[in-house]
Amino acid sequence: MDDLSNVLTFAVLGFMGVRLVTGLRRSRSVDGRSIVTRVVHNVGWRHVWPVPLLLTTVVLAATALMMVPGLSWGWWSMLGGAGNPVFGSSDATVGTVWELLIPLVFMCLLLPALPLFAYAEERMFRTGAEGWSSRRRALKVLQFGLVHAIS
Repeated sequence: MDDLSNVLTFAVLGFMGVRLVTGLRRSRSVDGRSIVTRVVHNVGWRHVWPVPLLLTTVVLAATALMMVPGLSWGWWSMLGGAGNPVFGSSDATVGTVWELLIPLVFMCLLLPALPLFAYAEERMFRTGAEGWSSRRRALKVLQFGLVHAIS
């Protein structure tokens, strides 16, 4: 079973690596640079100041919810992963050079592409939101949360 878990873990890490490299390559294209520039240019103080408050709220809520039996389990933890698969922490990498190298490489790939990922999420989850009913807005919030609940 450990061999299958390791194979699946490395498959997930490979998938995440491919997605991050694809995002990095796209961010360096003419279209990608245009989107990244637009996104970064449009970030203002109104987007930044609530970050510490929201981060604190999310950490407190996640900590409380993880204490509920069953809510601390997910597909990544089933494979031996710890935290977010984007960082590649797993039982298979503990105590090896990969424990530090994978998160470092993944972060170097993620940061330049992050505005593109944020832009794609905005399009997927918020395009047309001004005209949505409360029910549809609640559904989109739920979908957004479920997509990001990956532990």
